[in-house]
Amino acid sequence: MEFFETVKKRRSIREYQDKKVPKEMVEKILEAAFYSPSSRNRRPWHFIVVDDRDLIIKLSQARSALKFLETAPLAIVVCGDENISSAWVFDASIAAEHIQLAATALDLGACWGHVLERQHNKEKSAEEYIRELLGIPKHVRILCVIGIGYPAERKPEHSKEEIMWERVHLNKFGNVFK
Repeated sequence: MEFFETVKKRRSIREYQDKKVPKEMVEKILEAAFYSPSSRNRRPWHFIVVDDRDLIIKLSQARSALKFLETAPLAIVVCGDENISSAWVFDASIAAEHIQLAATALDLGACWGHVLERQHNKEKSAEEYIRELLGIPKHVRILCVIGIGYPAERKPEHSKEEIMWERVHLNKFGNVFK
């Protein structure tokens, strides 16, 4: 799939078929994540691939916004090591988008479920919940969980009408670009 076509087709897919994602596809998705840029090329990422059904169900309970994971056959927990880079959140975000674009290019669906600075319940953050569930050390921070699978829903691709040219400025804020 050509790059611009992939970008237009990338949508947040929250319903998945009950069909396992082949390991070769998972490896291609992770390869794309490792090709993403990072601050000073420090590459502070960690990715936890979760294909165990029970663990995915438990991940879906980290916060209500992750409920979509219940039908996902695959989840990738995107983390960053704050001991490697203070820019880990930006680096991990770029890698997470590469993961979603790679999934789209492979005709899979994907959806970002935000974890960082979100609550599991009144006593525990979503990050603490997932850290305990997956045995993640404290210096490795959790940005998001991306659900991936064969789509069980179809969404139209993005259109040029969605482009907000009024938010593009030329040389100075307020100067019309187009």
